[in-house]
Amino acid sequence: MIVRRLLLYGGSEQSPRDKEEASRESQALAFARFQDFLSGLVSRQRALFTGSEQSPIEELLERLMTSVGEISAIVLARQVLDHYKELDEEQQLAFFANLEANFNANEALVKVAYDAYSRDPSSINLNKLSRATEPSRLSLLRRLNQTPGATHDLVAMRTDLLNLLKDHPELAAVDEDFQRVFRSWFGRGFLQLQTINWSTSAAILERIIRYEAVHAIRDWDDLRRRIDPPNRRCFAFFHPALIDEPLIFVEVALGQEIPDSIASILDSQGEDADEEGEYKTATFYSISNCQPGLANVSFGNFLIKQVVQELRSEFPGIKNFVTLSPIPGFNRWLKSDEPEESSELAQLKAEVLALDRSQEAIVENEAVLRRCVFNYLYHAKRGKHPLDPVARFHLGNGASIFRLHAGADLSDKGMHQSFGTMVNYLYDPAQIESNHEAYAGQGKIEFSSKLKSLLLKL
Repeated sequence: MIVRRLLLYGGSEQSPRDKEEASRESQALAFARFQDFLSGLVSRQRALFTGSEQSPIEELLERLMTSVGEISAIVLARQVLDHYKELDEEQQLAFFANLEANFNANEALVKVAYDAYSRDPSSINLNKLSRATEPSRLSLLRRLNQTPGATHDLVAMRTDLLNLLKDHPELAAVDEDFQRVFRSWFGRGFLQLQTINWSTSAAILERIIRYEAVHAIRDWDDLRRRIDPPNRRCFAFFHPALIDEPLIFVEVALGQEIPDSIASILDSQGEDADEEGEYKTATFYSISNCQPGLANVSFGNFLIKQVVQELRSEFPGIKNFVTLSPIPGFNRWLKSDEPEESSELAQLKAEVLALDRSQEAIVENEAVLRRCVFNYLYHAKRGKHPLDPVARFHLGNGASIFRLHAGADLSDKGMHQSFGTMVNYLYDPAQIESNHEAYAGQGKIEFSSKLKSLLLKL
């Protein structure tokens, strides 16, 4: 460790990876010191207001938007965020309604900028028009984010907004502005990939247990089985503004064969590890988004591609990068009545719906299930892309449908979602980009030629 740190911080034999790690650590240290400075400053300023009557949050917002001093703006931002935490649901609704009604673009300035652009459609006038049409909500969110800990608070704030949005669609414009700033703040250049293992801090490990959304982690022993054996890996993206808070993580099983059941992975004690590390297959069997407030801010496409690179570097012998994925929308689709579907597909759906949800029935009707699931993944669409959310994620990242396995997940959740059926999506490094382009542009779904016989024509 001492030798490594000597090399890391100035040794003549630094590798590119060591230099990159040193740069990340240096940036993180500088950021932490700056945050400590701001936190101390805000704490001192807070003391001046202790015991004084708190201003209404609407007044604080107005003062923040008109403030010209950097220090006062930082303190006001913290007052707004602290005040917001005390609001009940009705008051939160009023807060977001205020943002929607009173923090839009200035109509008079928009008209002036538009008239100038109409007379002279130059780049300068176009930029002026773009700035004029920007709602002041964006400026407000940026000002709020100046104070220490603000990013965490704003992500939590958007979680509240998303809960309200279901019954109050008029707040959609406010949510779009949250997404806009978050996509900027959480761009790829700010994301830090970390390997999660048994030596990772307990605070992060506890969050991994809590945030696992695909296959629940029962306890600490279960977690250790997933991250400690030599043929298990877990990678997560972090952001420097959210200390010890993973944004998204993926669990990986290394082995020889492409797995056909989740039990073969989750129930393993690591006995399938290769002492020489000569693995042929890496299976991504669980991907969990950790922050509800960052919904629709994509990290997964970056994560999968970078993890593939990391694994290829560590294990050059790996040839297959696959998932073992659930099919969460299958059951809902089975019960739907789509007017445009063919009579053959409708009959196939009815046949599957009539099945007894038992292991015996699944084994006996494996061919019917695989056929029905494949046609769901291929034909069921939302717009030009797949209806199934997991399929949208992986196919959108450049994967292809590779294999289908009936009886792969016999848990209550797996049986309810897809009659226990799971799918391998294949990430072929040589095809990822072309698959992604075809999917994004034409909605084209790539699949293994061995599945072609299952496809129905609509």
